[in-house]
Order: sequence, then C-alpha cells, then structure tokens
Amino acid sequence: MSTFVTPPTEKWSRVALLVEGLAAAAFGIAVLVWPTKTAVALTGVIAVWAIVGGIVYVVMGFVSKHLGTGGRVGHILLGILYVVAGIYAFSSLARTAAFLAVFLVIMVGVMWMMEGFTALFTLGGSGSKAITVVFAIISILAGFSLLTSPLWGAVFLWWFLGIGLAVLGVLNIVRAIIGRKN
Repeated sequence: MSTFVTPPTEKWSRVALLVEGLAAAAFGIAVLVWPTKTAVALTGVIAVWAIVGGIVYVVMGFVSKHLGTGGRVGHILLGILYVVAGIYAFSSLARTAAFLAVFLVIMVGVMWMMEGFTALFTLGGSGSKAITVVFAIISILAGFSLLTSPLWGAVFLWWFLGIGLAVLGVLNIVRAIIGRKN
C-alpha cells in the first residue's frame, strides 16, 4: 500500500492562500471596527512609501550613469516631490486621509460615468443592446451619485471595501483549511 504525499507546491499554495486570507480578513475587520484609524494608518503607509520612493529617485538621479541630464534632473525633481508629499502627509495624516478618500471617490465617479458613456457609444457593436443600455444607465447614475456626494461616497466605498475584504478573506481562509489535502 502506498501513500500519496501532497506536492510541496500545493502545500505552499494553501499556505499562501491562508496568509492572504488572514491579511485580507484582518484589514477588512480593521476597516469596519476602526474606519478612521485604519484610513489614517493606510495614509501613513502611503506617506512612508512616498518618502522612500522619493529618496530612491533622488539617489538614482545622482548616481545613474545611463541617464542624460534631463533624466537625472527629472528623477531628482520627482524624488523631491515625493519626499515633500510624504512629509506633508505626515504633518496631518487625518486631513491627508480625508483628501485621498474624496479624491479617489471623485476619480471613481468620473470613471464610472465615462464607462457608462463609452458603453453607449459602443452600443452598435454590442451583442445585447438592452443589457448594455442598463449597464450604461446604472454606471452613469452611480458615477453621478459619487460626484454629487463625495463624502458619502467615500464612506460607502470604505465600508464596502471593509466588508468585501473581511468576507473574501474568511472565504480564502476556509478554502485553505478545507482545500484538497491528498
């Protein structure tokens, strides 16, 4: 009688799925339990990323041999801009988090409206005109609602993100635990 050993790649896939599920569930729960603190913490992470990225760009501008003068100056200026943005974000994390939320909601609202209008413009080549029109109307109305009330849109999208991450994270944890164990 022989025993079948689970291939190492399958075990690692399950471990990766479990880790991703735990991270998603934890972040989703944090968004739901501490929405403001989580937004501020995420803004802090973005600020650190901007500062580190800025330093990398400045260093690249000074040490890169393959860049011309314009490339070097561009990298240095971009790096300085990143560092300044990161420092400014740290100076008021709560205000920066609010700005980022409203900015993203406005951007999503504009994209949804554009997606709806684009669907209408491509109606002639659509396989189902009725579904395309319904999609376009919903997309335009959803985008318009975000643009007319970006603060409420930000709250809704943040909660939706938290619920989605928590649910999907738990589902991935369950998938990892009850997955094929050969």
